[in-house]
Amino acid sequence: MSEMEYWSWPPRYDDTYRPEAGSRYWFPRRETMPAGDRERAIVQRLREVCRYAYEKAPFYRKKWDEAGFHPDQIKSLEDFESKCPVVTKADLRKAQERVQPFGDYLCIPESEVFHVHGTSGTTGRPTAFAVGREDWRNIANAHARIMYGMGIRPGDMVFVAAIFSLYMGSWGALSGSERLGCKAFPFGAGAPGMSSRAVQWMNTMKPQAFYGTPSFALYLAEVAEKEGVDPKDFGIKRLFFSGEPGASVPGVKDRIEQAYNAKVYDSGSMAEITPWMNVAGSEQTSGMLCWQDVVYTEVCDPANFHRVPYGQRGTPVYTQLERTSQPMIRLVSGDLTQWTNDPNPCGRTYPRLPNGIFGRIDDMFTIRGENVYPSEIDAALNQVEGYGGEHRIIISRSGARMDELLLRVEPTPEVEKEGKLAAFQDRVTKRIHTMLGLRAGVEVVPCGTFPRTDFKARRVIDDREVFRELNQRMWKDLPR
Repeated sequence: MSEMEYWSWPPRYDDTYRPEAGSRYWFPRRETMPAGDRERAIVQRLREVCRYAYEKAPFYRKKWDEAGFHPDQIKSLEDFESKCPVVTKADLRKAQERVQPFGDYLCIPESEVFHVHGTSGTTGRPTAFAVGREDWRNIANAHARIMYGMGIRPGDMVFVAAIFSLYMGSWGALSGSERLGCKAFPFGAGAPGMSSRAVQWMNTMKPQAFYGTPSFALYLAEVAEKEGVDPKDFGIKRLFFSGEPGASVPGVKDRIEQAYNAKVYDSGSMAEITPWMNVAGSEQTSGMLCWQDVVYTEVCDPANFHRVPYGQRGTPVYTQLERTSQPMIRLVSGDLTQWTNDPNPCGRTYPRLPNGIFGRIDDMFTIRGENVYPSEIDAALNQVEGYGGEHRIIISRSGARMDELLLRVEPTPEVEKEGKLAAFQDRVTKRIHTMLGLRAGVEVVPCGTFPRTDFKARRVIDDREVFRELNQRMWKDLPR
């Protein structure tokens, strides 16, 4: 097998390396090699990573001994996937309760930790991420390479419009921009008045690329228009996103591309898996490529964690191939996606998630026997003429009636001003029924009813009191 660029364990990159001028690929061999050759290299790497974790981390040694798995058993991808047990976020939280603060899966001395990030802990104990200095350099190299695949080039200005905090997305985009040789603009987000200032700065600096969440990009376009600025005048050519579904959702993606006259790229797996751009689109290929030589990705049946055939849906299971500090090995994401293995327009020989990440499996709700994901409703609404960009989903899972889906939807100011609310409501009702195969109650609410966000949008309300109030108002005239 031909040598792969900078393929070693532990990883060692040349931080001065750049591809030849005009090259489509950062690493031509690694990105376009026959998939079978790459998989044989990944099998060897999996043995190396697992041996390293077995020697360094009591967490993995105990888990694998109990499962009867040893790294020397890895002779093929099938061996790895069938014999190595999965890890869940609950496992990580328990490990950090047992051995504080970083858990007994930390494989480097604490003195070598370079960055500390983590979850917010809003739904339980926060999880701390310890990133070693070498790992941080490897993350920067991986992100630079993948951003290069999006068409971002040295010298481009990258406007990073995401919160700089525990959140890993903004830091990864910044580190990748710096390694790529871009003009990094770490603007951030979250402070009062920051959105208006972002409009001013982008209109002044004319960045070539933008990073944030899809929700914030749409909100910034609204803010710009209210201040008399056309978002197209920013001159942005490429917008890349993570943090929430949307950048692969046709309706959402189209709205952003039209607002900025720019191309949209989807990316993002899990903060624990950073470099989170390990699933990301390229300049020529939509959806998300699985950059398998950075993080080995399986799409698995969530019931048994066996790999599903290409073309089917499942949950991503990730294994880092370049992390030495807290390596994640078969970490279950809990997300839902579909994968394919058809030829990619960009020429890269990776599997692909053509529709990106649909959302978290536990975000799914069932209405009259139909499984519904919030991202599907987002997609449907964004294809309705006159949709104002915000909505709320109210669901009921109990009561005398069958489960119901109620949508509170904002129209555009033009629809509201012209008094065409009934026609808009009818379009929403028909679109939801056509796309989801079920009927929903639709309430049109005034423009500006719902707050906009500079981070991840939260649009689902499972509240019986809210449901009862709306249900009584909307269904009171129906025959009993």
